[in-house]
Amino acid sequence: MKKNTDKEVTVLFTLLKAGLWEKEPENLSLFPLSANSWEYVYRLARQQTVTGIVYQGICKLPERLLPPESLLFRWVAEADSIERKNGRMNRTLEELYRLFRENGLNPILQKGQGIALLYENPLVRECGDIDFYFQTAQEGDCAFELIKRQGKAMRQEADGSRCYVWKGIEVEHHPRLLDIANPFVQPYLKKLEVSQGYRTACIASGHDFEIRVPSPMLNLLLLNTHIMKHSFGWGIGLRQFCDMARAYHCLSDVITGSELKTLYRKTGILRWSRLLHSFLTEHIGLDATRLPYQEKPLCVRALQEMVLQGGNFGQHLIGRSHASQPFWKRKAHTSYSFLRHARFSLTYAPKEALWTFTSLLAGQPANKKLF
Repeated sequence: MKKNTDKEVTVLFTLLKAGLWEKEPENLSLFPLSANSWEYVYRLARQQTVTGIVYQGICKLPERLLPPESLLFRWVAEADSIERKNGRMNRTLEELYRLFRENGLNPILQKGQGIALLYENPLVRECGDIDFYFQTAQEGDCAFELIKRQGKAMRQEADGSRCYVWKGIEVEHHPRLLDIANPFVQPYLKKLEVSQGYRTACIASGHDFEIRVPSPMLNLLLLNTHIMKHSFGWGIGLRQFCDMARAYHCLSDVITGSELKTLYRKTGILRWSRLLHSFLTEHIGLDATRLPYQEKPLCVRALQEMVLQGGNFGQHLIGRSHASQPFWKRKAHTSYSFLRHARFSLTYAPKEALWTFTSLLAGQPANKKLF
């Protein structure tokens, strides 16, 4: 992070906190901004996929401190586009979920629109794809056959996920709920899945419909490990930290902090979680009293630099691999990204880091088109 961008980065976090928590900006000393500085803040927000949330923060600025009119119009248009895309996403999600239910399937919605419900205004959160988890291999195969009958082209990823596009939206079917690579904790996670179970959430898509999502404890573990996994690899953006902060804020009253701490310890992510909690309170504005348990904060500078350099899932890093590249090149780039962050990952979750990299080197098959 260059010194001449420190001001804009601070402004980004100030507006992000204001928008995420629906409150007045905590520090206006860096305003007003020049047109160039505002352009840089806008570019940062887009790279981190938090444009809508930051716009909510801008709406709380005094009129004299607003961006130039031309940029403000672009920001308004972008925020409106995010809201409309969320509406399309919700309608598509309902259509697809009803198709599964009508055919005797009962998938679990991971992250995404289920987590958006934890926001004050769910429509300002930028949506990505739809992630479904099927609890058994048999159910996953039935879902595969159902989508095949709809004439959709489906490909299989190296981790066993099956992907396709439904009305312009990327959809993934996952064979497991949680991003934990350590095989020795898998039996514990299966028992946890059974004991914690699932609940229903109401998604608004023109008219409300209910969909199954993980229980609060599973959801927190899912979000936590999702951020960790990508931090160890190509990188992670601010939107996922916003999701985690909103989840802690909304779910801390319905979980037992000591149980969650035990869960983190048994899965080998207790020290990583301490770093995550420090980042959430220092940069995302989560009230420390909403954390599941109290602990001494850690320095988050390395994590902050990683987030700012790579943006959303590291997509803005130089040398980032893309789906159009040959499989061997993408795998080499991914391996390099894990090695680049090896000291970081081995410091905060050594066992999980080792097993993640071991699975990467194990020779997973290339992505392939299934039909």
